[in-house]
Amino acid sequence: MCSAVTKARPTRRLPRWTASGARPGRARNRALTWAAAGLAPALLAGGLAVASSSESAEKVELSVGSTVTLIGHGHGHGRGMGQWGAYGYARKGWTAQQILRHYYGGTTAGKVDRPEILVALTGQGSVNVHADAGMRVGGQTVAPGQAVSLSGGTATIRSGCGGGAVRSVPATFVEPLSMAPNRPGGEFLKFCGSNKAYRGAMGLEGGRVVNRIHVDDYVKGVIPRESLPAWGDSGGASALQAQAVAARTYALAAIAGGKKIDDTQNSQVYGGVSGEDRRTNAAADATAGQILLQNGQPAFTEFSASTGGYTAGGRFPAVVDEGDTVSPNHNWTATVSAGSIGSAFGVGALRSFEVIEANGLGAEHGRAIKVRAVGSGGTAEVTGEEARTKLQLKSSWFAVQGQPAPPRIVKPPTGPASPGGGGIDFGSLNQLAEQILPGSSKFLDMATSAMNGRFADLGGITGPLGQALGMPTLTPDAAGVTQLFEKGMMFFTPATGPRVLVGKGLERYQDRGGIPALGFPKRDAFR
Repeated sequence: MCSAVTKARPTRRLPRWTASGARPGRARNRALTWAAAGLAPALLAGGLAVASSSESAEKVELSVGSTVTLIGHGHGHGRGMGQWGAYGYARKGWTAQQILRHYYGGTTAGKVDRPEILVALTGQGSVNVHADAGMRVGGQTVAPGQAVSLSGGTATIRSGCGGGAVRSVPATFVEPLSMAPNRPGGEFLKFCGSNKAYRGAMGLEGGRVVNRIHVDDYVKGVIPRESLPAWGDSGGASALQAQAVAARTYALAAIAGGKKIDDTQNSQVYGGVSGEDRRTNAAADATAGQILLQNGQPAFTEFSASTGGYTAGGRFPAVVDEGDTVSPNHNWTATVSAGSIGSAFGVGALRSFEVIEANGLGAEHGRAIKVRAVGSGGTAEVTGEEARTKLQLKSSWFAVQGQPAPPRIVKPPTGPASPGGGGIDFGSLNQLAEQILPGSSKFLDMATSAMNGRFADLGGITGPLGQALGMPTLTPDAAGVTQLFEKGMMFFTPATGPRVLVGKGLERYQDRGGIPALGFPKRDAFR
């Protein structure tokens, strides 16, 4: 899921803090680490500790009734392209290609090789459609004014919406007169009743209503829901074009990873023809068929509303985002009571709250990687993203005002600050793996695809694993691949496939020695 500029919740300068996000039960004292899983530190893990920990240093001491002020930057996860930053760069004269190269380091330009995709329409329970210019179903032409309803493997052609049956044919999809992209409005299929129009075909698959559509037409229904069309009138046309390429690539990468696409923020928000806008349609047409490739496959082009001035790294090198200065959430503050923090973290009366690890990129030591809350009921250590969720913050890039000791810095790979500029560009993780161990990139590709598919099947970030904390990573002996998540880990070998350990199951595995002692898990453990 991408955190998009138009999907953000309304925010207040001083948010109302509640305990609704608190995790019940005992505090989480154990932090998930590579060492705990029995893995030696690996170059491919993508992180490098460069400063000492402040765990024993003086903390921000709190008393009943006191408050904590958080200084923050950006809105969203910050991985990949920042949408406000893209707009800022567009207004500086950057092309869409420059914007994409800046945010998605290590990728190359590519062309779509599977034009049609399936999108599940979550708000539709049946297929009963008509089209002004007529349709096709089961190899037969349906005249203008007639309608088609689907049930099982049978299509019933009717005299009109709600009209009598004319004839029935075997079919699971109703198609427009042409499945080519960018067709005229008379060929759009419209649902009887709501008259909501869609490009492409309508059908039933696995009990769901699905829209089979050319990916260039699909992004026309996505871009205006995931960005601001008005940017096209204020010097931001190239930002909308970059968004079109990112949205197109993101969908194809998700499908390649085994994920089924729907019309919600679980994939990308898609509204059919009713969600389209002339300015974003122009961006889609200007970039028709264009995608980004990483190791020959569609890149997983995540994006978020505002990076705060520095991207978070991950699949793509972290880079300075000077374009983000136009973002309304470039800088922000939030003030919260000590009692609310203690309740949200489940530690009772709060005694101290601090960021103990950060990525060191940008002001206030960069994004929080690990946060510690200490209270009368115990200690909780969570990721910066989990703290963001618990406290309903705009991003995980925040610092505690008045914290006397700096956090330990753990830097992700860093790319060039501008197109063609200097700095280190590590490229993709797979390219780095190939340099170290020839042949490993194909293995890592296979593992990543299988693990992405399993993650999606489990419900993505709302499932038992939660948010990914790192990329799929080869073990030092290249026998398998692991990936760390906020609530557990995933392990892969060709023999076992992707296996998931969370909660007590992961703790037992760690306590017994992890991979060196037990080998790779052969079954899942969710409790």
